[in-house]
This record gives sequence, structure tokens and C-alpha cells, in this order.
Amino acid sequence: MKSARIRGTTPDIVAAARRLRQNLTPAEQTLWQALKKRQLGGLRFRCQHPISSFIVDFYCPERRMAIELDGGIHHQQLDYDAARTEQLNQFGFRVLRFRNEEVMTDLDRVLHQILEASGEPQSPPELDNLEG
Repeated sequence: MKSARIRGTTPDIVAAARRLRQNLTPAEQTLWQALKKRQLGGLRFRCQHPISSFIVDFYCPERRMAIELDGGIHHQQLDYDAARTEQLNQFGFRVLRFRNEEVMTDLDRVLHQILEASGEPQSPPELDNLEG
């Protein structure tokens, strides 16, 4: 019996994603707190989601959008990241990349960019509360 895997993911990739979900970086934890439970524009996000041989940091199935957070190691693997993004684009996914520092120092702007990319007109809930 063939299992319904996402674009060729393997049980090993799925297990690796599960491990990563339990060991999020501080920036991933911060962004996940803002994305989970449909808090951003009512969009559903998944954390550490397997796609093919990749695990994307966050994924919105409604918009086929992947969000990747880049730490210091990514400065040394720009070609790999570009190839990975291109492959995900070929699968039909839009990829947004943010540096960890952006998430930690300017979360509101990151959330606005995610909403803008998703096509959702709403602003993040925490910003709505500032207008009162």
C-alpha cells in the first residue's frame, strides 16, 4: 500500500521534521507564537513542514507559501538556499525568507510582509490594538 506523502517525502524526512518541531530556534519560536492557531489573517500555518526532501520552517497550505528563517549559517550556503528556493518555486510554492534578526527585532514588519505576500488585506492583530 502506497502512503500519501507530500511530493516524495520519506519517513526519515517526516521524522526529522518532528524532531525539529521540538527544538525550535528562538527566532522560530517567536514567529511560531505569532503564526499558530490562525492568529495572522486567519491563515493556517504548519511548523517544520516536509516538502519533498526539504523541511520548510513554516508552511501555509492555503497560499502554498513557505517561510524560511535564516541564521548565521545561511551566509555560508547562499547557493544551496537559492537552489532550494528555486526547487520549491518549481513545485509551485512561494518562498519568503527572513533573517533571524529581523524576526527578533522587527516582528511586526515581518508579519506585515507575510500578510502582504499571502494576499490577505488584514493587519496583524497586535497592530490593530495599537490604533484604539
